[in-house]
Amino acid sequence: QVQLVESGGGLVQAGGSLRLSCSASGISISSYDMGWYRQAPGNQRELVAVITSGGSTNYGDSVKGRFTISRDNAKSTVYLQMNSLEPEDTAVYYCNADRRIWAYWGQGTQVAVSS
Repeated sequence: QVQLVESGGGLVQAGGSLRLSCSASGISISSYDMGWYRQAPGNQRELVAVITSGGSTNYGDSVKGRFTISRDNAKSTVYLQMNSLEPEDTAVYYCNADRRIWAYWGQGTQVAVSS
């Protein structure tokens, strides 16, 4: 059984920081592109950041320069360091693992940024 579990969400003031974690079980994430997506109420899910199996990264335009994605394959964990948070970052953040035809999603963790 494959499971992705996000943690680290919460309420933070604008300008603050949070570090999200995604712990994977049932797969070896070294072979997967790992990503973070988010969805605010009434909005579509959008890309936040992706780190490929080779270690290259890509970011959504709205978070570039503020967020950093990283991975620790030995710990089966992916991280999202979020700095300079803005109220517009408020959303449920989802972890994703993707390898060709195989893709998995976590249940999400809530991030709320107060102004």
